[in-house]
Amino acid sequence: MGSVKQPTSLAQQLEILKSRGMLIDEPLARQWLSSVSYYRLSGYWYTYRILPTPHDRRQPKRLDEFIPGTTFSEVAALYEFDRKLRTYIHDGMERIEVAMRTRIGELLVAKGALAYRDSSLFRDDFDHKSWLLTAHRRVERARKRNQAIAHYAAHYDDYPFWVLADVLDFSDISRLYDGLHIDDQRSISTSYGFIVDPTRLTAKQKRRYYRRDPLAGWLEQLTVLRNTCAHHGRVWNRHLTPASCNAFSTIEDLSSLPRHQSDQLYGALLVMAFMLNTISPGTSWHHKLRQLINTEFLQLPGRNPEEMGFPSDWQQLPVWRNASS
Repeated sequence: MGSVKQPTSLAQQLEILKSRGMLIDEPLARQWLSSVSYYRLSGYWYTYRILPTPHDRRQPKRLDEFIPGTTFSEVAALYEFDRKLRTYIHDGMERIEVAMRTRIGELLVAKGALAYRDSSLFRDDFDHKSWLLTAHRRVERARKRNQAIAHYAAHYDDYPFWVLADVLDFSDISRLYDGLHIDDQRSISTSYGFIVDPTRLTAKQKRRYYRRDPLAGWLEQLTVLRNTCAHHGRVWNRHLTPASCNAFSTIEDLSSLPRHQSDQLYGALLVMAFMLNTISPGTSWHHKLRQLINTEFLQLPGRNPEEMGFPSDWQQLPVWRNASS
């Protein structure tokens, strides 16, 4: 194991970048390095470093030197694009999160205000006890700042799901959906338009489809994406938890999903766009996202949406072409 790197001053950081071939606008670079940090920006200029020939295609490792002509302003512009992209993703995720809480809540409270405590309503392999312990921790975390929780704690012995749901994290909602029986999962996913054609699946894919609804895997991926945005992490070229594409790619508007599985941003954005069409009819989310990519990302030298998993013809696909303006 190597020793921990020693800290460097702002002046040293500028010299390192210059020595590696980056063209520096010094006042601009000083401002960004002092307000964003060298380490955080390094995730954005990594893609501007030279990729040697030949290289390991499975685990490519770039050189320290930058591609000739790389400027600090390009890196700053990529960072700004990513920041705005996180904002759009967070906006869409908020609507999806609230909608999933509501839909799962409708299903459960139809069987009783405290039905979420009934383990028989969930699959045998779901760790219901662990989920309830997590829910209890969310309640304790919210007790001092959530009036509804404080009210129920003072006057009742427990919390109905519609009160509990507001203090759950999206990861808790995702896990709860994954724990539902397949028929309950399917009733929720089809309400969002996820109507799969099983006849187009192989025998193995059918078994998986009938055992677990594909939306469960996508919610797991969206949870990772949502949390990355919440913690201001880089998203534009991040690799996410893989989600299976086999079933959802039988749906016409999702046919541009990659083969087999998706771990890049495009798949998550496409599934979000598909869900938002049902959750918020007439939404302009698709249009704003497409506009951001066209006006900011595509203006950056050397950048291509395919780096995020977008197919080359993505703007001609119905889900993006027919986006509201």
